[in-house]
Amino acid sequence: METQRAGSASPPLAAIKEGFQQAIKEATRKMGATAPNPAVGCALLDGEGRLLAVGAHPAAGQPHAEVMALEQARQKGVLEQARTALVTLEPCNHHGRTPPCSEKLKNSPVQTVWIGARDPNPQAMGGAEYLAEGASPKIVRFLADEPELRSLVQECKALLAPFASRVTRGRPWLTVKQALDGQGSMIPPQGRKTFTSPASLRLAHQLRRACDAVVTGIGTVLADDPSFTVRHVSDHEGRAPRPLIVLDRQGRLPAAWRQAREADGFHVEQCHDLSALPALLGQMGVNWCLIEAGPALLESVREAGLWDDWLTIHHGGKGGEDHLSIILREGNSENESPVQLLRRYGE
Repeated sequence: METQRAGSASPPLAAIKEGFQQAIKEATRKMGATAPNPAVGCALLDGEGRLLAVGAHPAAGQPHAEVMALEQARQKGVLEQARTALVTLEPCNHHGRTPPCSEKLKNSPVQTVWIGARDPNPQAMGGAEYLAEGASPKIVRFLADEPELRSLVQECKALLAPFASRVTRGRPWLTVKQALDGQGSMIPPQGRKTFTSPASLRLAHQLRRACDAVVTGIGTVLADDPSFTVRHVSDHEGRAPRPLIVLDRQGRLPAAWRQAREADGFHVEQCHDLSALPALLGQMGVNWCLIEAGPALLESVREAGLWDDWLTIHHGGKGGEDHLSIILREGNSENESPVQLLRRYGE
């Protein structure tokens, strides 16, 4: 899908790549704040490929990424210079809580719109066609059609994966985080709750911030008294209570622990059956869920296939760096894991 007209040459691919990386980085910072909406980024370039503005969707009910970028450019006084828009997700084409982003781009000075991924939501798709047709058509290009930019396709797919999972499967993207010492044990030394490096701890808390819900087991609650709060990095401001699901078949959840977690900003729920967990999370509008639990529950999760990517942190030993590995249950590249985005772009 592409139309050409005079004066609408696209910037060099190097500028497209750098702009998309900035859009993905900005969207990654908002992961965990946008559910039930997806995390989306948008960058605007001038005719020479210079970056003018970068926007990301901050939260449900607030302006989408395209609107944020256009408004930022307007405030800088450079909106009329905008010629290329780089959007990680196909601009929406329906009236929801906000007007269609495709309409905003259609009425802007932008001439070319690059799209990282198609919108999987049937209610919102069609933005690409709307932009390319009718009055004042735009040039619409997809990253997947440019071989030199295929790595960005994987990153846009990773950014979209949590939302796409909920929309197409009715359940969130499920990420397991597991830390192992040199002997393959998950049990920290006596008197400590962790044995991983400061860098691994930071990533773990970036992951907590980016996820919309946390799942654990009653065994972990009783043994470790975990808080599951976001530390080591700043959490999203004004965050609504997050679901914290405890797999607990026998009703052993301590009332005091529940009260403490609710005071920390969680909505605590008990789930008696692992197989019921995905649908429960989907009904809550969760896009991305983090599973932090002990060996028994993680083995049950593995056997049931109720995971999408699995982050293992292998402790590096005395002063050594930890080794991190990411496995996708379906897919060939770890670059399609949203966890990899946190490693690459997280702050």
